Amino acid sequence: MTFKSFIRHTILLPCSKLYGAVVYMRNKLFDWKILRSHSFGVPIVVVGNIAVGGTGKTPHVEFILNVMRNTNHVAYLSRGYKRRTKGFVMATSKSTPRDIGDEAYQVYHKFGGDVVVAVCEDRVFGIRELLNIDPGINMIVLDDAFQHRYVKPTAAVVVTEYNRPVYEDKLLPYGRLRESVRALNRADLVIVSKCPARLKPMDYRIFSNNINLFPYQTLFFSRLAYKPLQPLFPDAVARIPYLDWLGPADTVLAVAGIGNPKPFVRFLKSFSFKVKVNVFADHHNYSRKDMEMLRDRFEKMRGENKIIVTTEKDAVRMSCNPYFPHELKAVTFYLPIEVEFVPGAGGTDAFADTLRQVIRTNSQ
Repeated sequence: MTFKSFIRHTILLPCSKLYGAVVYMRNKLFDWKILRSHSFGVPIVVVGNIAVGGTGKTPHVEFILNVMRNTNHVAYLSRGYKRRTKGFVMATSKSTPRDIGDEAYQVYHKFGGDVVVAVCEDRVFGIRELLNIDPGINMIVLDDAFQHRYVKPTAAVVVTEYNRPVYEDKLLPYGRLRESVRALNRADLVIVSKCPARLKPMDYRIFSNNINLFPYQTLFFSRLAYKPLQPLFPDAVARIPYLDWLGPADTVLAVAGIGNPKPFVRFLKSFSFKVKVNVFADHHNYSRKDMEMLRDRFEKMRGENKIIVTTEKDAVRMSCNPYFPHELKAVTFYLPIEVEFVPGAGGTDAFADTLRQVIRTNSQ
């Protein structure tokens, strides 16, 4: 047994069992109604996961918002992870990621006035404030709130990752699970995200059999579709390159500070150009030193054409960063992503229809 394995089994595994006992008891207190779940007069759609790390939850939240905003006056509420403010904050045109967090900032600027955006650590208080401020709201989407059981969801959506099956994982800190796999029983829809381009019927069956959902639950499979590059600073860019225009003599510096950057890097490496990689922690707040390091690395790179490509999530923080080097603005781009539900395993229309049906049924 290696030293690392010894530490995991002698320290992390007992801690994991203790953590699991605490989570189990907390959930039982809600099941026994000792701790109260609050209901509201409008449908509440909760989107979350049971594992830490990047499952691709934010693009799925955006997909749901995009589907629902056509027929509803929708509000988006998150806790505003890593923001510098406290309490309830409504997003405005003057808000920054430091005010409302990365995800809320991204959602606000992607949907404009079509979706009301706010953040609050106390989701119950946040929902009440939203409904007081805008009584016309008739649907609220809660981001990363599957474990926040003080709010009773009308529809609960859980996103789990294809390459990190929850049924093979363990509870924190030994593994990556916030709750045991049994917690999926509380979900109405389960999405297996970041699937490869081609899934065989056997792949569907393996996940379906191992997750073993109840008849009232529906399993979907999705993948992330990368869209054409977009400039981080549009006013500084004369021409937007296409990735397939770049060749072996060109170099891309990939910069990512997200939960799981591997699919992003893998996508860039599927092209013929050379790829250099700088990975930071999830929700990384880029400092002056970070910006100077990226500038120095970019200047030392060789290539007939050189650009920087970052993720859509990182673009939120970089675009507002006062330390971003002026000389890099014309060569920095980000990759937008969208969710596509896998045909043959439900599909996009089936997911939207199922979500609407669950909301109608549970609202009665």
